[in-house]
Amino acid sequence: MIFLMNYHTFNDRRDTKAVGSVLRIERTSIHDGEGLRTVLFLKGCPLRCRWCSTPESQEPALQKGYARDRCLGCGICVRACPQGALSMSEDGQRIIFNSSKCKNCFACVRKCPQRAWKKYGSLMSVQEVVREISKDEVFYFHSGGGLTVSGGEPLYQSDFVLEVIRECRALGIHTSMETSLYAPWENIKKILPWLNVLYVDINQMDSTLHKKWVGVDKSSNPLKIIVRIPLIPGANDSDANLIATALYCKSLKKLKEIELLAYHRLGIETYKNLDISYQLKDLVPPSRERILERAGFLSGQIPDVCVRVGGEKGALYYAKQSERMKKA
Repeated sequence: MIFLMNYHTFNDRRDTKAVGSVLRIERTSIHDGEGLRTVLFLKGCPLRCRWCSTPESQEPALQKGYARDRCLGCGICVRACPQGALSMSEDGQRIIFNSSKCKNCFACVRKCPQRAWKKYGSLMSVQEVVREISKDEVFYFHSGGGLTVSGGEPLYQSDFVLEVIRECRALGIHTSMETSLYAPWENIKKILPWLNVLYVDINQMDSTLHKKWVGVDKSSNPLKIIVRIPLIPGANDSDANLIATALYCKSLKKLKEIELLAYHRLGIETYKNLDISYQLKDLVPPSRERILERAGFLSGQIPDVCVRVGGEKGALYYAKQSERMKKA
């Protein structure tokens, strides 16, 4: 079941009083850029990648999900709901939800002792977000870290993101953003001057396959600094697609490196909580050997660019390791 609040308009405010739909803020991350970083995960994304590990980030509005396996059938949430939107099933094994009565007050989330009801997201002001980010300023200074804005798709709330990174830059905090660049150019160009690093996802070069796997038509990406490729078995790990990706990347004047991200299944539980069907339930994550082999193959197509796996060592290292594995 997906229970949504009414949608809020986030891009119509242009001062630091703006409010954004924030999924969560993670501190001391070492996987989302250089140094120790605070990652601001925002809600809202126009893509529907089949391998998405954070389905709770797709909708811009706040959501709540029901983890049936955690429910004891105590009925506390039923009694706590002021609108009478919840009732107990006849067998006492599950909660019945009446969406027409729900006002999204989240009383059920607050009262549930087993945390069977979960709230995804919160509304935060620019000041609240920057205050949280600035708590780790000393660690940014010593590690070369800073802020990474992620999603969802950050450009879905471009005005809010602009205000956050402006405030961070005013404090001397390094800024980066992870994006698909699937947004109007106007949303992109106003943010670029305030970024130190831009991470850009490339999912599939073929237009038809892009529509199949990502859910939208392929757009033209106007700027790349660090290209990230989620390596999905059967979707975009073929020789043909990696060759096409390498040819495309050769034309990018500001390309710094390419990073391969291995497919994983970490978001399956959240899909269950939101009652969303996970379309890749039978897909097995690629082996370490396969990832290294693909990194070496891609590196061979574009030898002048560093190719990394999950932000670790360079592609030449992986290519050599893969060759040793084959000989062993």
